[in-house]
Amino acid sequence: QWVYNILEKKAEADRIVHENPDPSNGFVLVPDLKWNQSQLDDLYLIALVHRREIKSLRDLTAEHLPLLRNVLQEGKEAITKRFGVPGSQLRIYLHYQPSYHHLHVHFTALGYDAPGSSVERAHLLADVIDNLAMDSMYYQKRALTFPLRADEPLFKKFQEAGKV
Repeated sequence: QWVYNILEKKAEADRIVHENPDPSNGFVLVPDLKWNQSQLDDLYLIALVHRREIKSLRDLTAEHLPLLRNVLQEGKEAITKRFGVPGSQLRIYLHYQPSYHHLHVHFTALGYDAPGSSVERAHLLADVIDNLAMDSMYYQKRALTFPLRADEPLFKKFQEAGKV
């Protein structure tokens, strides 16, 4: 609901850094709640796409390339304009598994070791775009490795199934 409140401007409208209102290829860029916005060393923003049917990396196909390219290009431009951080100094990625199931993209300062920015969970947006351009169904076909904590319900299901 938090995501929908932001997209509908019922909450945090004053925190929006950039918005592309297009219902198919648009998004809202907001500072992540973990970032205090006062120092650039730990810069952290989230792009929330307007499309509600895209839950995670697994849902993406080549049809979504215009959306993903918009997020990448406009997100970098907005951050450069607002915070003076060039796109070359950003890590731009999606999580798999995501912490909530509405497609969102993380923008962090390259030097910041943000939680979940490691290779086990983060998929660079530029790589996602390239993979989908090569194979529209890439993320439906590919095995995706991801970490789980021992106390997570999904981990317990893997244990019960004899997969761990």
